[in-house]
Amino acid sequence: MKRLPIPEDVTGEEIDKDVRQELLSLPKTLAEDVARNLVMVARLIDEDPEGAYGYSRVALRLASRVAAVREAAGFAAYATQKYSEALGEFRAARRMTGNTELWPVMADCERGLGRPEKALDMAGEPEVHKLDKAGQVEMRLVAAGARRDLGQTEAAIVTLQSPELASNSVQPWTARLRYAYADALLEAGREDEAREWFAKAVESDKDGSTDASDRLAELDGVEFTDALGDEEEPGFETGDEDAEAGGREAADVTPTASAGTDAALDESTDEDLVEVEDVVETAGADHLADADDAVIGEDAPDSGDASGDASGDTSADDGSASADPDGDPDGDSGIDAPGTDNSRNHMDH
Repeated sequence: MKRLPIPEDVTGEEIDKDVRQELLSLPKTLAEDVARNLVMVARLIDEDPEGAYGYSRVALRLASRVAAVREAAGFAAYATQKYSEALGEFRAARRMTGNTELWPVMADCERGLGRPEKALDMAGEPEVHKLDKAGQVEMRLVAAGARRDLGQTEAAIVTLQSPELASNSVQPWTARLRYAYADALLEAGREDEAREWFAKAVESDKDGSTDASDRLAELDGVEFTDALGDEEEPGFETGDEDAEAGGREAADVTPTASAGTDAALDESTDEDLVEVEDVVETAGADHLADADDAVIGEDAPDSGDASGDASGDTSADDGSASADPDGDPDGDSGIDAPGTDNSRNHMDH
């Protein structure tokens, strides 16, 4: 097995104590090796997702029967938009642990695979009620994103309206929730309201997790210029200062969404990998109608219906898409990558 270089200062002791506890089932030397690779995944996943993915594959080949390793591999695949692979790893981790904390990101993978209807089905499942507050907010963000994937912008706005959105207290999810709401309002043509909520997002975004300040400046007509300007080339005579300033290009402050493409599961994975079971079944006609519930889980209309329901009606439709029974989702999709507008783009490690 090809190993990747790991800096000497990485000892493996940096990992979470719960993960370290899981690794106790392995021989000591192997556990240390796996731990060091997991540390590298956490270090690189935001700045170098492909690099993190490489270390996750090494850890996976060393200890595929450890749930924490499967989860880390899932997040690394998710960060590189390999949504089919990510979904498989998340399902495996969930089967091993029995918990539901990965439910929102699993639904987001369905979005990435071009199945927003399935994501909406999952938003109405009983598992949502087992999530903590942060997980429920994430599920709401995913459901709203699925509505927008279907062209149902007004329904997405209603989905995001919640006690968490209205609260004046600032929580880890507050900035992203406000940002998603502002972005949906802007898409619906409600510019004044969008500006108000972008401003609120800026107030709560202390660590710069969103580009709300840039979006707000764009709405206010603020144009950013290069403070240094272009270097004057020899023999080139410049005009007056005003003309020079006018020639500078404004910085692009509008965020762009990446395509939600993914690769199929790597069939060459070692035989010791645990076979992923498809634990997500097509949801029935369920919904979350109360705005005080964690998610407005409106079930999607028939695939041919892309119109939004501004009233936020959450009635189910028996025609919703479902996941492939054998746990091997279909091919690529051209929709926006999950997390680019209103879902988890970076995971907490």
